[in-house]
Amino acid sequence: MALKKNATGGADDDAGPSFEQALERLETIVDELEAGTLSLEESLTRYEEGVQLSRRLTRTLEEAERRIERLAEEPGEAPATRPLELDLRSADKAGPDELSP
Repeated sequence: MALKKNATGGADDDAGPSFEQALERLETIVDELEAGTLSLEESLTRYEEGVQLSRRLTRTLEEAERRIERLAEEPGEAPATRPLELDLRSADKAGPDELSP
């Protein structure tokens, strides 16, 4: 079976949902857990799914960061990057122009 290439150029044997779809599913899971209406077993199942999604999303973001650093490198120079510091607690409320790097 041929492996599908993912967005980062690596082989992707389990295509799965896109980053945006996975993030949306994680947000849905968080909402369901916060609502407190699920049974214990349903809560545990959702929590496990959420942890898996969170880990996948984190890996995807870390790979994107590495790709950006490689693209920002100048021959013979160190990568020209600096940490991106966002207050994620207020990011949901702030518009894109209100976020500062």
